[in-house]
Amino acid sequence: MTATRSSPLVRWTGYALVAVLFAIACAFLSHWQFSRNAERATELRVVEQNYDATAVPLEDIVPAGSALDPDDEWRPVELIGQYLSDEQLLVRNRPHGGTAAFEVLVPFRLEDGKVVLINRGWVPPGDDQAVPDAVPAPPEGTVTVEARLRPEEAAPRSGRSAPEGQVPTINIGLVAERLPADTASALQPSLFALMSSEDPAASPAPSALEVPSEDPGPHLSYAIQWILFAIMGFIFIGYIIRTELRHRREDREDDGTEAPSAQADAPSPAITGRSDPARPSRGRRRSDPDASEEDALLDAAGSDRRT
Repeated sequence: MTATRSSPLVRWTGYALVAVLFAIACAFLSHWQFSRNAERATELRVVEQNYDATAVPLEDIVPAGSALDPDDEWRPVELIGQYLSDEQLLVRNRPHGGTAAFEVLVPFRLEDGKVVLINRGWVPPGDDQAVPDAVPAPPEGTVTVEARLRPEEAAPRSGRSAPEGQVPTINIGLVAERLPADTASALQPSLFALMSSEDPAASPAPSALEVPSEDPGPHLSYAIQWILFAIMGFIFIGYIIRTELRHRREDREDDGTEAPSAQADAPSPAITGRSDPARPSRGRRRSDPDASEEDALLDAAGSDRRT
């Protein structure tokens, strides 16, 4: 008997623990989405304040021996020097134009001897081959390039490689491995630059890269949804427990193990002097005028007999 009484309590305790664990998981996921939303807001702020700024020399943004500050991402810089066309590389599997395109990387030697990696844009794969049919060459001689600074990308964790003349991602270390020693040693670390204009301009040129999106993303709405899911978990468990309680009460009433309802405990009409509230009066039962007059006559006749 004791085990029978305690089993629902144990079961409901298990339900509550499940709801608590689910709420903890939802809280973790909600916090993660709030963090992603804050990161995205920072990215949008940096793009807004830097993207259309006036171009300045590279040394004003990244002094010699230093790395790119995250707050300086997308800052336009003016670079004067020469493209090292023979050392051009392609970054594979870049999503442009609805296909797995290639981005064109060309080392650019500045007048002071430093080398900056320039991303000149993208080209589609070939018609009958995976590699591009043709890659537009950069202008020769001294060129003035306006470009926006970007931090280098992480090296692939999977260790995937790329064929000769290609790299899997824009990681300065991986790029340096594909360049001659003198170029690799002078390569500016931690960053590359997205070309926005060249003077003199080359024709044809790779397709320009897309402007960064201003979409804040769904992170805030996802964070709120996870909070609502946690609340709904407790509501659902409460509904299950309440349903079980109702079913148990109905089962006891059907088995006769529970006292009849308030109807058995209510005082009789003879004691209270009032008619049974469960039985509607004649006047309430009949609503048409003829029936009301008939009831009045019957009541009067009954009163005369009693007198």
